[in-house]
Amino acid sequence: MTLDVEAVPASVRPEPTSGGGARAAIDRIEHVVTEACARLTGVSADKVLTEARRGFYPGISDSEVELALVMAARSFVEVDPNYSYVAARLLLDKLRTEALSFVGGEAETATQSDMDERYASYLGAYVGRGIALGQLDPALAQFDLERLGKALHADRDEQFTFLGLQTLYDRYFLHSDDVRYELPQAFFMRVAMGLALNEDDREARAIEFYELLSSFDFMASTPTLFNSGTVRAQLSSCFLTTVGDDLQDIFHGISNNAMLSKYSGGLGNDWTPVRGLGSHIKGTNGKSQGVVPFLKIANDTAVAVNQGGKRKGAVCAYLETWHIDIEEFLDLRKNTGDERRRTHDMNTANWVPDLFMQRVEQGGSWTLFSPDEVPDLHDKYGKDFVEAYEKYEADAEAGRIKVSKKMPAVDLWRRMLTMLFETGHPWITFKDPSNLRSPQQHNGVVHSSNLCTEITLNTSKDEVAVCNLGSVNLPQHVGPNGIDVERLRRTVRTAVRMLDNVIDVNFYTIPEARRANMRHRPVGLGLMGFQDALFKIRTPFASEGAVTFADESMELISYYAIEASMELAGERGAYESFDGSLWSRGILPIDSLRLLAESRGGDLDMDRGENLDWDSLRERVKSNGMRNSNVMAIAPTATIANITGVSQSIEPVYRNLFVKSNMSGDFTVVNDYLVRDLKERGLWDDDMVSALKMHDGSLGDIDRVPDDLKALYATAFEVDPNWLVDAGSRRQKWIDQAQSLNLYMGAPSGKKLDALYRRAWRSGLKTTYYLRSQSATHVEKSTLKGTDGRLNAVSSGPAAAAAPVAAPVPAAPAPSPSPAPVAEPVTPEDEFEIVDGQACGIEDPECEACQ
Repeated sequence: MTLDVEAVPASVRPEPTSGGGARAAIDRIEHVVTEACARLTGVSADKVLTEARRGFYPGISDSEVELALVMAARSFVEVDPNYSYVAARLLLDKLRTEALSFVGGEAETATQSDMDERYASYLGAYVGRGIALGQLDPALAQFDLERLGKALHADRDEQFTFLGLQTLYDRYFLHSDDVRYELPQAFFMRVAMGLALNEDDREARAIEFYELLSSFDFMASTPTLFNSGTVRAQLSSCFLTTVGDDLQDIFHGISNNAMLSKYSGGLGNDWTPVRGLGSHIKGTNGKSQGVVPFLKIANDTAVAVNQGGKRKGAVCAYLETWHIDIEEFLDLRKNTGDERRRTHDMNTANWVPDLFMQRVEQGGSWTLFSPDEVPDLHDKYGKDFVEAYEKYEADAEAGRIKVSKKMPAVDLWRRMLTMLFETGHPWITFKDPSNLRSPQQHNGVVHSSNLCTEITLNTSKDEVAVCNLGSVNLPQHVGPNGIDVERLRRTVRTAVRMLDNVIDVNFYTIPEARRANMRHRPVGLGLMGFQDALFKIRTPFASEGAVTFADESMELISYYAIEASMELAGERGAYESFDGSLWSRGILPIDSLRLLAESRGGDLDMDRGENLDWDSLRERVKSNGMRNSNVMAIAPTATIANITGVSQSIEPVYRNLFVKSNMSGDFTVVNDYLVRDLKERGLWDDDMVSALKMHDGSLGDIDRVPDDLKALYATAFEVDPNWLVDAGSRRQKWIDQAQSLNLYMGAPSGKKLDALYRRAWRSGLKTTYYLRSQSATHVEKSTLKGTDGRLNAVSSGPAAAAAPVAAPVPAAPAPSPSPAPVAEPVTPEDEFEIVDGQACGIEDPECEACQ
């Protein structure tokens, strides 16, 4: 299709009275759209131009022309997922004009093909401008920017889906007065340079790190992407603290929360030491109001310190199951009761000892205590905990303990599950496997996990645990024949080096965090795109093949991560507290299963198989040491998975066709693997799109779809959650920390929940995350075309009328307050983001901690 001169807005004609000027503007529009469609199957430049023309009107501005083009492309995403790439490339054209003009000081445009040459010179000018603005670290100017500029791959700008690029545009690219001046490859190089500051050959390492990031083989977590190479390089994702019982310690802990939250840290607080309701306060000779009033203050602090105005703080409070306030703790997220004893903005989690689960299984009793009367329970686990707990039970029976309460263990368990069912909280996490398998049990105790339940590090009054995260993009390392082992090894080795570098260049807001990080140097290498990898190897999520693949892929990552840290120890020295650790004794994560099984009297339903040469690695670790006390943790990866265009973390696909909502707007998401298969079988057409909408993105009830595709593309609520637990158990045996494991249940019941969470405990999982259930909301059935909401990168104006906005399809679900039928209809907004005040779901657009 060719645009007529009269169809081109006057504002984009350099010379309004000159046909030649208008022709040049037309030519550029046509070239940009044609270039955006290049090398993509199933898309048409003519369709995009025709659709965009509907939004042109007399006096339309340049930015509105750009908006019309992007909106036109994104309106066809449901027809073919490749239009998401077209929309991204059209947005990229707008970004190039914005960035090049700002850095160069005068209006500039460039096509994608121009960037092969332009990137090299742009990098140096961009760094200079960023330093002048006080945003980039002046040390970046000391790099050989000409060499680094020549290393940039302009073609990698075309890898982004629209969701990925829009996310970067809105929240990651550097800007001044809301004008973005950072292009994608400069962004990745900026992160790489920031991580290579202390390297001997900084340019070579920066290029190595850049290659990993820009290829999407590995992605660092959001704080690292935000801040690497900037003047305030707070790069760490997660912070874990223990709050003391003294009033000064309590408010010091809350103050630490504020300082850590200010610079985008996600927080996990251990509140178990704080004495319970009714316990004696020696200093005032009064009685304590318990832990709940202080949790309310912590909740409000998280809201008040909203991470530099970008998003509200994110915190999770942990309490052990024997604490006298546990019943009030379970009620914190309820919408009824005394508001002074509710925390609607804070996550909560149970820290559950094995003894409690054993009492539940045996139908035994359970006794609650105030920690000031049983102070050593907080630091004990395994058999030591059992001995101390049983002694205190006897003391309570004899009247030697003033504050206690006895109840059937199963009653408390049922209430825990009921609250999880009704409010999504508290999550269920397990104290004993987290400690008995911890490499650092010689140097302290794991008292809680973090905001997203994947970090298990020691905390104390003097040390705030810190973890630095990043994730391997698993499908990038998988082909039709399985895993590319050598590529995976290269990725893991470089990734571990990058994560180790974070520790030294990091900006620490409190001394307790710096002290812990420098002594123990923990990192958390995880993975994302597990579902995409299963699609590539044609394996359904609900199958033994998927469980085996989880096992084999995690074994490889574990082996190479441990090997990489061991080799770094040879180069840089072992971490300070290495001596006495499980590593120093030749006990690797796979070996620590024995410690957990012995503590449970053999009651551990966990596979012990292995395929690699672990014997030689054990010996090398013992002799060489480890650079990092911990090396693996699987985070939710919600945002960085969006950036790289893969499924989140270890999650099953939510739906095959839906609209995802986040801070950047609403985005139509179509499973491109499914579309490819349906096209090959001649089944992808308008009727199939309509059927997918009608059935909420599920294939189950669509008769035209063959059974093998229904199995392969089963959605999260169609997969029995036991498969998720089994796959999680296979991964957990290789991981020295934990994993953010969400559990999906389409029609929960008390019996199903009881069986599922007992299975999770017996299978050796250290933690679980959200329980996700379906609400009563269904997909808007009429059309998805035009449902994409706001487009922050381009100003919305009259051109927006070209794409009418319908009600959005619910995005990936936050935990529903009640999966049972509800009296009032649930809106899409209720189903997504914050449900009854719940915070930081894996898809919460306001939370990127751990991502």
